[in-house]
Amino acid sequence: MTYATPRFSYKGSRLKPLRAFCQVARLGSVSRAAEALFLSQPAVSLQLQALEREYGARLLERSGRRLTLTREGETLYELARPLVEGMDNLETTFRERVRGLDAGELNVAAGSSTILYLLPKIIEAFREAHPKVRVSLHNVTGAGGLDLLRSDGVDLAVGSMLDVPADLDYAPVYRFEPMLITPPDHPLATKPELTLEDLSPYGLILPPQRLTTYRMVDLVFQRARVPYTVALEVGGWEIIKQYVAMGLGISIVTAICLGEADRARLAARSLAQYFPSRSYGVVVRKGKYLSPQARAFTELIKPELFVRRGYDATGHSER
Repeated sequence: MTYATPRFSYKGSRLKPLRAFCQVARLGSVSRAAEALFLSQPAVSLQLQALEREYGARLLERSGRRLTLTREGETLYELARPLVEGMDNLETTFRERVRGLDAGELNVAAGSSTILYLLPKIIEAFREAHPKVRVSLHNVTGAGGLDLLRSDGVDLAVGSMLDVPADLDYAPVYRFEPMLITPPDHPLATKPELTLEDLSPYGLILPPQRLTTYRMVDLVFQRARVPYTVALEVGGWEIIKQYVAMGLGISIVTAICLGEADRARLAARSLAQYFPSRSYGVVVRKGKYLSPQARAFTELIKPELFVRRGYDATGHSER
């Protein structure tokens, strides 16, 4: 017995409805999708209806003011997005493949700490291998980097993530221990055994509350039901280290930020017994087609390119 292959009737094109569906799924709105596609809202609505008839399933549902994917819609989106993006980027990809990596550009989002401590060797190696590729580093906080990823303002992001949104992929590469830093003459600098209760009487110098480090510290103390005091909130590990060295408080940082030059002014103790190690890796939008430049960059993000600093005895790759 043979079955007739269903025909896709709406204007004889499969790509247009799939492109409209992917835009609505990404933007959560028919009107915004229509604007992005330079189409009318009725045209986009017709394409969505045709797609639902084609697959015999409800693909989108309204949640408040946004349109969200049904279970069937999520399945189709996962399959269709790489196809649509591959077709939309076909000409650019073809030209890049023809001329190789001798030209083009690469946009990377990262926070200040990642740019300062983790990326220098990677950027150096990439520039040496591909000197004609223009590299742009976008210095943004975690939320800003995710916004750039979702809007295709950058090819990828490099940094640390505690919670990974469903529309993004995170591949951790490096992991570094949490470290207590104090002035060299501080009572905790030479105490044989450290507990969370030992830290409780001293004011902590931490990054702003919206950042990962603060959230992680708060979570650990809250779960252990140990009180703690934040003496100062300030952005940037270099500033935090300087203020600790001045005796304004103690801090909990990641080993990646501690170098040989810090030995003279700071005492550092591992807190791996109480706090989770911190991973750093690559973040991309799920289903995104990576350019040859982006793929070449991710291939360089390897542990052997990172020169360990004096305090980092345990940093290692998760690969």
